[in-house]
Amino acid sequence: MSTTVAAERQNEEAMILDAVDRFLETEVKPIVHDFEARDEYPTDLVEKMKGMGLFGCLIAPEYGGLGLSATTYAKIIEHISAVWMSVAGILNSHVIMASAVQRNGTEAQKKHYLPRFATAELRGGIALTEPDCGTDLQAIRTVARRDGDSYVVNGAKTWITNSYYGNCFALLVKTDPHAEPRHRGMSLLIAEKGPGFNVTRKLPKLGYRGIDTCEIFFEDYRVPVDRLIGGVEGSGLKYILNGLELGRINVAARGVGVADAALQEAVGYSQVRKTFGVPICQHQAIQLKLAEMATRVEAARLLTYRAAEAFDRGERCDMEAGMAKYFATEAAMENAAEAMRIHGAYGYSKEFNIERLYRDAPLLVIGEGTNELQRIIIARQLIARNPV
Repeated sequence: MSTTVAAERQNEEAMILDAVDRFLETEVKPIVHDFEARDEYPTDLVEKMKGMGLFGCLIAPEYGGLGLSATTYAKIIEHISAVWMSVAGILNSHVIMASAVQRNGTEAQKKHYLPRFATAELRGGIALTEPDCGTDLQAIRTVARRDGDSYVVNGAKTWITNSYYGNCFALLVKTDPHAEPRHRGMSLLIAEKGPGFNVTRKLPKLGYRGIDTCEIFFEDYRVPVDRLIGGVEGSGLKYILNGLELGRINVAARGVGVADAALQEAVGYSQVRKTFGVPICQHQAIQLKLAEMATRVEAARLLTYRAAEAFDRGERCDMEAGMAKYFATEAAMENAAEAMRIHGAYGYSKEFNIERLYRDAPLLVIGEGTNELQRIIIARQLIARNPV
């Protein structure tokens, strides 16, 4: 990349991040406390994000998107998550769906869907998890049977982000339930809401509030055959696993944002709270905590950017994304807990941001593949990449 092109991209990134920060400062910060407490969906924020083009951030310009890099996208998510992590979730699921079509769809599918994804005329996410399976996606039981020019879908999905207010999803199904190995019978459909697509209930959650996370029940729901992503059955698991690399970079970026927000809250509070006549930041015990928190944030940020840069180069990055996701989300958990300790009773109060960060962080170690799974992926890739 030439120096001129690199400078132009840096300027573009700086302008975008500046616009995101202004949006967060003027639109999100004033409402986050009340909306989160009421578990209220931020409809106006979503409309403003549409106007900013954020739902098309990774979609190529020829399809109406911004064509940003995954690295810039990770920085956007980091900034958003430091203010309200739920808003980042509204974007992430949609971006993974759009990426699945952009990377794997037929040209006709790209031309038809990507411009509508970019404007968020069609907005949604990915429908993978089922009541009896999460991490083990090959165990899904939602079946799509071919019937003329349509697939007839029956089954259930749960913990689906954007499922109440969204209208289109990348739906993972079994087109051949008896295939061996199981992944050869799995396909990915572009599923717009219609008859038989039933959102049954919104799930109550400890944190990650304000965003619609629901159960879906499919009953003789029909999807036209031309909405089979890629046009060939049996590649659905491969397509969605590629998308989950991006999803894990997103969750890692969320971890960085939450960890950094906890750090900033702790740094600020430690300078105004006094004990024994001095600000608590002058006590060695607090200094040790702040130093650990700051080091976690920087290490998590570097791992996340490294994974995003590998994704941008088109390299396989499941190990890098797994490392980033694992470390950054654990950093979020640890920093949120330490920030609460530093704040004392005020950290436990709903009047402060700390208790929200403390409730939001646990989702990150579970979502997009548990951290236990990430360590298995890291170890397997480490061995595969270093044979003896």
